[in-house]
Amino acid sequence: MQLLTQLAIMVEHSLNASLKSVLLQIGTPKALIIDIFCTQAFDICKPLSIPVYSFFTASVALMNFSLYLPTMDREIDGEFVDLPEPVAVPGCTPIRTADLLDQVKDRNNDEYMWYLHHVGRLPEAAGIFLNSWEGIEPVSIQSLTEHPFYRGIPIPEIFPVGPLIKQVECTAEMDAELINWLDEQPSKSVLFVALGSGGTFTSDQMTELAWGLELSEQRFVLVARFPSDRSASAAYFNAGSGGEEDGPARYLPEGFVERTKGRGVVVASWAPQIAVLGHVATGGFLSHCGWNSTLESVSSGVPMIAWPLYAEQRMNATILEEEVGVAVKVAAAAAVVGREEIERVVRLVMEGEKGKEMREKARLLKESAAEALSVGGGGSWASLAKVAERWKK
Repeated sequence: MQLLTQLAIMVEHSLNASLKSVLLQIGTPKALIIDIFCTQAFDICKPLSIPVYSFFTASVALMNFSLYLPTMDREIDGEFVDLPEPVAVPGCTPIRTADLLDQVKDRNNDEYMWYLHHVGRLPEAAGIFLNSWEGIEPVSIQSLTEHPFYRGIPIPEIFPVGPLIKQVECTAEMDAELINWLDEQPSKSVLFVALGSGGTFTSDQMTELAWGLELSEQRFVLVARFPSDRSASAAYFNAGSGGEEDGPARYLPEGFVERTKGRGVVVASWAPQIAVLGHVATGGFLSHCGWNSTLESVSSGVPMIAWPLYAEQRMNATILEEEVGVAVKVAAAAAVVGREEIERVVRLVMEGEKGKEMREKARLLKESAAEALSVGGGGSWASLAKVAERWKK
């Protein structure tokens, strides 16, 4: 069973079994906020007169596409990936078929049907919270309120409240050692390499990545997970499990850790991403471009090397490179990206003129994000305050 199907079925059983009783036990709340895959809550809350708000945790660009998807499903025959032109999402930059969300690339599977089902119910929400702000997605946000297509659905009121980022303190001894190492490095000199909570590489790709980092001669922090082709358990929910007890050196090129000692740090499975991105020594982020990681990076003023792996990450990577200007995509001409290409993009971001331009744009986005969240005057703060006042009344 595929991931999205697993999630959808687990959520459906959970909500149907217990949501109503939980809501009644806590005294009929003013509102319920749900994830995109929890739309069964509409049916449970309507008889209780509890308004249900959706929190769309991905980009607004994906939100626009998702609202357009039911129309595409009705009007387009065949597979979307076979369309001769990019998908013309109303009011937005057309999406290349290669960048489409994985779940809509095959219309004959359960994942597509579940995704279509849930996004088709978004107009039933009392409102939609967006984890974004106008500083990073001005066109997409504006189109939701002004474009005739979305007004004609119609969609509920939208509330940009981002960037909402989870703050995590560094407490473990390993985390402290890593931060201490960063304290000793020059400003903006370290590349952070991490692929999110579910990203893994094959053994061959991990080898090329390591060689690319070594050849670039740049400082780095590499989160090295157990390769996806060496453990049957290396799936999304337990990415990289099955080999960390022996340390990353076992699945990196022989001598790599020793040769790069002092210039680079290799950690197994996980690093305190918020703390690393926010550190003054961090000057670049090689990322899978999940939306949470994207927000964490731009909120810290850190430019990105975009290496999308699955879901909507290819769409995010294209937007970050071509529209926002804070990322450069890895050129994947083959199944395995070679060390020369990795060396090229690392040098480009960390020491090239293009990298300086991206870093300046990321700095401006950092300021824009802080302004959006500023108490009393920020757009995202005001948006959330507006809903809070509504609930109080």
